[in-house]
Amino acid sequence: MTTSKPQYLSLHALETFAAALPVRDENGQPKAFVYGGAERTAISAQARRRAERTHSRHRANQGEGPLASYSSGRRTREWALFTRDALVKNHDWETDEAIYAAKAALEGLGLKFGEKDSTTHLTKVLFYAPEDSGDRIAEHLNTHADAFHTWLTKYTAAKTEAAAKEEAKKNAKSARKKAATPDADAPAEPATKDSKEEETKVPPLPKELRTGILTAFAPRDAIDITIFGRFLAEVAELRTVDGAAQHSWAFTIAPAEHIDDFYAAADDAKLERRENALDFLDAADNAGAGMTGYQSLISGTFYRHAALDRHKLRVNLRAAGMPTDEAETAAQAAEAEFIQAFVDAVPRAKTNSTASTGTLPNLVLAHEGARPYFYAAAFQRHIDETSDGPAALAGAKRLLDHHRLVTTKRTDATPGRLLTYDLDIQELLDQLAADGTLPAAEVTTLEQLTA
Repeated sequence: MTTSKPQYLSLHALETFAAALPVRDENGQPKAFVYGGAERTAISAQARRRAERTHSRHRANQGEGPLASYSSGRRTREWALFTRDALVKNHDWETDEAIYAAKAALEGLGLKFGEKDSTTHLTKVLFYAPEDSGDRIAEHLNTHADAFHTWLTKYTAAKTEAAAKEEAKKNAKSARKKAATPDADAPAEPATKDSKEEETKVPPLPKELRTGILTAFAPRDAIDITIFGRFLAEVAELRTVDGAAQHSWAFTIAPAEHIDDFYAAADDAKLERRENALDFLDAADNAGAGMTGYQSLISGTFYRHAALDRHKLRVNLRAAGMPTDEAETAAQAAEAEFIQAFVDAVPRAKTNSTASTGTLPNLVLAHEGARPYFYAAAFQRHIDETSDGPAALAGAKRLLDHHRLVTTKRTDATPGRLLTYDLDIQELLDQLAADGTLPAAEVTTLEQLTA
C-alpha cells in the first residue's frame, strides 16, 4: 500500500530534565554512553517506546485522541488468567476448571508456562496481543465447549501419563542410589536428561479450536501493535509484526550531569515519641532517621528522534485484516496519535519524587522524506554552556541550522513544522521568522504538527 505523502515522518525533539531519573540501569544508576569524546546521559529507546505505547493506550481506553474508537494491545504473561476471569465472569465456569482449561488451550497453541509456584499460571514469554484477547478466547472455548472438552480429555491423559513416567523415573533413580556400593574405581553413571527438560507431548488442538484462539491473538484493530511491532517465536502461525515506528536513544547534548542525592526518610512514630519525650534519654533513644540512602539524579537537555514508516503502517493494517479504506483512515489516526505521544509521553520512573512527567519538549521538529532522518550528528560536538549559553537554546540553534543544511542539499526532505514550549526558543523563532531564515513553518498547537 502507498500514500500520497512521503514514506517517512521524522520527528526530533529537545527536552530538558532537572533533577530527575526517567530511566535507570540494573544498579539504579543513570544510563550513559560516550559520544563525541564526552559522557552523555541517555534514555533508552525501549523506555521511550513503552512510555508512548502506554500513553496512547490510556488515552484510547479513556475515549480520548484519534485512536479512541480502536482497541489497544497489552504485553503480558497473564493471558491464562485473563481467559480464566472471562470464563468465570461471562460464562459461569468454575474457577479451577477455568484456569485449567485456559492453560491447556494456550499449551495446545504452543505456549509454555513457568515452573515455580509464583509463575505456574504465567507464560514463560511476554506476549503482546489485543487486550480483549482473553475475552475472545473464553467466548470461543465456551461456544465450542463439546469439542474442547473432548480434546481436554486427551490433554489430561497425556499429562497424567507424563507425570507417571516422571514419577517412575525418580523412583528408579532413588532405588539405584540406595543399591549402589561406594566404589572410587566404579565408572560413573551415564548422565540422564534433567526432569525439567522433559516435555509433555500435548495433543494438537483441533483446527477449529486452534483457529479461533489464533484469531483472538491476531492484531486486528489494535493499532499500537502495527506501530510498535511484536515478535513471538513460540507460535508459528502468529506472524511477527515488524513495527512501523523507529526510535533512537535520547542523549544529552551537553556532557552528563549526575548527582547522588542523599535522602533521609522520617519514621513518624519515632518523631512523635521524641517530640513528647519527658527527658533527654528518651529523646536520644528516638533520634535518627527511619531510613537513609542515596538516589542518582540527572539534569540536562536531551535530543531524541523517532520515525514512522507510513508505507509499513498501512501494510501492517491491511495484513491485520482491514479493508483499504479503513486502513487509510486508521493510518491517519495512528500518525496523529504517534505525534501526540512523541510530544507528551515521558518515562515514569520516580514520577512522584521528581515530577518528570510534567516535562514538555523545548522544541519539536516534524518533517517528511523518502528516508528517515536522524540528526544525532548535529550534537557530536557537545554544547559547552560556558561559551554557548544555555543548552536548550544553543541546541535549538544548532538543530535548526542542521535541518536547514539538510533540506538545502536533499530534495527528498521537506522543511516541515516547528513547535516550541520554551520562551527563549520562541524568541529565537520569532527573530528567524522576521529575518526570513526560519527553516520550517512554526505551528502553535500539537495537532498542527500532523501534515
